[in-house]
Amino acid sequence: MLLILPFICFVRGAVYLYEQQAYGSWMAIFGAAGITTFLLIIYMIFFYGSLTGKVGSLKKKLILALILVLGYSVHALYFFSEQNAKHNTVQKEFTSLHPILRLSISTIIHLDDGLIMTDANRQPEDYRKMGLKSKKNSLHYQQKNGFVHAFDVRTKNRSWVRNGLLQLYFKAMGFNTLRHGGTGDHLHISLKSRDRPWAI
Repeated sequence: MLLILPFICFVRGAVYLYEQQAYGSWMAIFGAAGITTFLLIIYMIFFYGSLTGKVGSLKKKLILALILVLGYSVHALYFFSEQNAKHNTVQKEFTSLHPILRLSISTIIHLDDGLIMTDANRQPEDYRKMGLKSKKNSLHYQQKNGFVHAFDVRTKNRSWVRNGLLQLYFKAMGFNTLRHGGTGDHLHISLKSRDRPWAI
């Protein structure tokens, strides 16, 4: 938990910059990456100082922190294990998600490796195929910025404690969460869309 904390701050910072400060999608990521880099430098100063009693080279710490944040970002944004996807189609839909949503799910997987994403990108006809009424405004649809703003996570056959903590994590990060049935018990997570600010 201590090791992953700076990257949880990465997610929360990105959501804050995107929703509260109206940064663009990628600018919010870059801004939060800067905050995370600073936190990692603080970590390094603390741990290095605890071991040696010295601060050490700040330049080396900055370079190492930048490498860690860049490596983490690339992996979190573009790689999603098939073990965490309901099926191959869902795995392929991962990169259609808003990058802040991708960061959020990739980060929590480090603490909950049994998490399964069941759905992401949808079309209006997909609801009819599932026996549901088609929705006009769904954040599962691609928004004007080119990204999908919602995904679903499996809650079936998982303890209420794990599901509760998972929902708490996404809420704490600033996302909208909704636990509902539909075609099966799942947790719906969404990021506010400027195209459809009322939609979840």
